Order: sequence, then structure tokens, then C-alpha cells
Amino acid sequence: MTQYLSTPCTAFVGTRRIASGALIDVALAIKAQDAAEPGAVFVFDDASGAAIDLDLRGTTAEVVTRLTEHGELTELAARTRGELLGKSSRARGRPKLGVVAREVTLLPRHWEWLARQPGGASQALRRLVDEARRADGGQTDRKAAQERAYRFLHALAGDLPDYEDVIRALFAGEAEAFAGRMAAWPADIRDHALALAQPQSQSQSQPQPQSNEERS
Repeated sequence: MTQYLSTPCTAFVGTRRIASGALIDVALAIKAQDAAEPGAVFVFDDASGAAIDLDLRGTTAEVVTRLTEHGELTELAARTRGELLGKSSRARGRPKLGVVAREVTLLPRHWEWLARQPGGASQALRRLVDEARRADGGQTDRKAAQERAYRFLHALAGDLPDYEDVIRALFAGEAEAFAGRMAAWPADIRDHALALAQPQSQSQSQPQPQSNEERS
């Protein structure tokens, strides 16, 4: 299975969560429930909160083929780009397991400074990133979680009461107010927004909230 097909995502019909899991499983669940679930279906990437457009026309086999081909093409393009960008660095030695080559754009003075550091530019950049992560104190993760929750809420909850107050509380980092102002909202939307608003380091250790259907 390609990474694209394994993308963690969640599907909603209106305010109700109907499926959650790998993209291929969610797509097939939507396809199977199509006749029984009237209304527009919205699918969201759990990592980014962004909506995912799925083409579910045709038979189940056609849907699987279409998603598989899309995933393979996407990964091939990314792999080819990575190989082109990393060609010069691979020529200087065997790459270590887990090292990923990506494009970095710097001014000449930056490259000159990096070249003078022990271990060369790559090791210097890794050290700088690690130091920045330690000094960050989780701020970047919290910001990413806020943006993730906002994308989801903007797409699905814009017409719910106190929406603007909820968004203000989200970006102010007021966790209790954020949850409290969604108290009267549909449970599936509220629970999913709360899960998305957790930084990755925290949300990965917490169980996914159940939908109304799974609670019954």
C-alpha cells in the first residue's frame, strides 16, 4: 500500500462522523454506505485538517484502481524529485538509512558558513534544526495543531453558534474556553476538533474519540 492510500483521514456526512482510518479504508467505507448516507461527504486529512477530494465514481474496483494509480504517481514524482536533488550528495558517499534529500535555498554567505562547520553543511543543518526544536518548547507543534483544527472547523463548522468565539479561543491557546464554547455543538464535530487541536506529540498517545454511531 502506498503512503497516499495509508493517509489517516476522517469522513463526515453533515455533522456526523461516518468513518476514520487509512484513506483507502475510508474511501471504501464511503462507497459502501453511499446509498444509505444521503448528503455531501467531506473527507479530512487528520495530519493537516485539510479537505481531501475523492473521486468515488464507478465500481469499487475502479475506485481502488484510481486511488492506487494516483498514489503511485504522486510517490513516483516525489521520489524522482528527491533523487535529482540528492544526486550530488549521494555521489560523495553512501547515504545513511533514513536520510532524506530535499531542496534547501540559501544565500552564498550561508553556504560559505555551513561549509566551514565540522562535518559539512548537512551535519551543521541537522544540529541547527535539533537546537531550534529544543529551544522551541513545542510552540511549532501547538501552532500546527491550531492550524489543523482551524482548517477542519472552517470547512464544517462555520455556521454553528459561537463559531468565531471558538476560533478566537483556539488561537489564544485557551483550551478550556475552546472546549466549553463547543459544548452544545454536535459531538462528532466537537470531539474531532478537540483531537486535531492536540499537538502531534500528545494526540498520537490519545485514543481517537468515538462517533455517535460507535457509542451506541
